[in-house]
Amino acid sequence: MKKRIIILGTVVLLVVLAWSAAWFVLAAQVRQQVEALALADGETAPQLQCGALDIGGFPFRFDVDCANASLVSGDLMVEVPGLRASVMVWRPTHVVASAQGPARLSDAFTGLRQDIAWSALEASLRLENWRIARLSILASELDWTDQLFGESQIARAPQVELHLLDMPERHDPEAGRAALAGYMRAQAVEVPGIGLAPTDAEVEVELTALPDDIRNWGAVPLLPDWQQAGGQLRIVGVRANDGTADLNATGELALDAQGYPTGSIAIDSLGVADRIGPYLEEPWRTLVLGVPGEDGRHKNQLNFAGGTLSSGLVPIAALAPLF
Repeated sequence: MKKRIIILGTVVLLVVLAWSAAWFVLAAQVRQQVEALALADGETAPQLQCGALDIGGFPFRFDVDCANASLVSGDLMVEVPGLRASVMVWRPTHVVASAQGPARLSDAFTGLRQDIAWSALEASLRLENWRIARLSILASELDWTDQLFGESQIARAPQVELHLLDMPERHDPEAGRAALAGYMRAQAVEVPGIGLAPTDAEVEVELTALPDDIRNWGAVPLLPDWQQAGGQLRIVGVRANDGTADLNATGELALDAQGYPTGSIAIDSLGVADRIGPYLEEPWRTLVLGVPGEDGRHKNQLNFAGGTLSSGLVPIAALAPLF
C-alpha cells in the first residue's frame, strides 16, 4: 500500500513538473509573439509596443498584460495605460480582453490630439477552425474629448456595444472565404458640437469574401485581396432617433480595381436637415439629404463610382482610392 502511494505521488509530481515546464515554454512563445509586434514598421502593419509586458496566469490560464501600450499605424498613434488578454488552457480559441482608459489619440500629420475615456471596456473573441465565430466589444460611460485647444467634448454615450458574427451559410471553404454580420448599438449618444440630444443609434452590416483563416490576415494587402475576391459591404440598416428627428440608411458598397468605392447608399430622414442646418450650409445639405417631400421627409441616394461621390446624378466630391 505504501509503495502504491509512493508511485502515485511520483506520477503526480512528474505530471505537475511536466505541465509546469510546458506552461513556461508556451508563456515564452506568447511573449515572443507579442514582442514581435513591436518590430512591425507601423505602415504596412500596425506596430504595438508595451512599456512593460507580463505573462501570468499559471497554471491554467495565460494572462498577457501590456502596460503603457502604444499602437502606431501610419501617422496615427493610440496610447493606452493598460491592455490585458486572457486565455484558458482548455479553451485556447476563446480570448477575453480588457483595456484601461483613457486612450490618447494623436496624428503626426494633422496635429490631432483627442482622448477617449471609459469606465469599462471589455472584449471577447471566439474562434472556430481559425474563423471568427463571434467578436463582442462592450464599453460603458464613453467620453470623447478634443485636447488640441483646451478640453472640448466631442461626444459621450452611457453604453456602446459592437458584435461581429460568423455567417456559416456564406462560408466558402474551397475559396477560403468567410462572411461576417456586424451589429453596433449606442445608447443616448450626445454630440454637443451639432446640438445632438441623447440619441439611440443602431448599425447593421454584412461583410463578405473575407479570408476565413485569421492567420492569413496581413499575409497579403487586405483591401486589394478583398476586392479581387468580390468582397462587398452591405449596409442592412443605419438607424438613429432622438424623439424629434430620425435617420435611416441602407446600401451596398464595394471597391473597383483601382481601389475606388463603388455602389450606393439610400438616405431617408426627418428633422435632420433642420438639426444640422447651422453646421452644413446649402447646397451641401440638400445634396446629401435630398429635397423634402410632402410629408417633410428628406430622401436621397448617394452614388459612388470612378472616384466620384454623386448626389443622384450630380457629382459633389472626388474620392481618393483606398489602395
